[in-house]
Amino acid sequence: MGTVTAVSRSGEHTFSKPTEQAITLVAGLGVKGDAHQGVTVKHRSRVRRDPTQPNLRQVHLIHAELHDELTAAGFAVGPGELGENVTTRGVDLLGLPTGTRLRLGPDAVVEVTGLRNPCPQIDAFRDGLLERVVHRDEDGAVVRRAGVMSVVLVGGVVRPGDEVRVELPAEPHTALVPV
Repeated sequence: MGTVTAVSRSGEHTFSKPTEQAITLVAGLGVKGDAHQGVTVKHRSRVRRDPTQPNLRQVHLIHAELHDELTAAGFAVGPGELGENVTTRGVDLLGLPTGTRLRLGPDAVVEVTGLRNPCPQIDAFRDGLLERVVHRDEDGAVVRRAGVMSVVLVGGVVRPGDEVRVELPAEPHTALVPV
């Protein structure tokens, strides 16, 4: 089990999202009042390609441990500043398989759809940050560390301090890929 450490949303297409005391997740849509809420894609680059695509990026989650690591490396980063809706602690989000369900608080359930593929805007936020969250491992494979994306299966209110419970899908597991 893990913990929700912060929740964030923005009604505008901004890079960072201000933290809130609570957010409401709406089944099939995402975070109530967030610019990325909807059945179809809302991220501008994806809308330009095909506005009818399903929105697999309704809720963005990042592990607070990444914030800790980035801050220790000289990049002051706090909850919501990388655009996430839910900041967690104690859950290896990047190690989860596709289809993992996360129970957030007493009611809400999201299903992990894939990895966030951060764009160059991240360097406009903090110069040099992109190479800290996307790099190549010793075998040359791209490693993305900027959180995971999910869809809302069951709505509910999510607050800092809420538990995060992980429910793995049936095997065989499929590794996360960018969505």
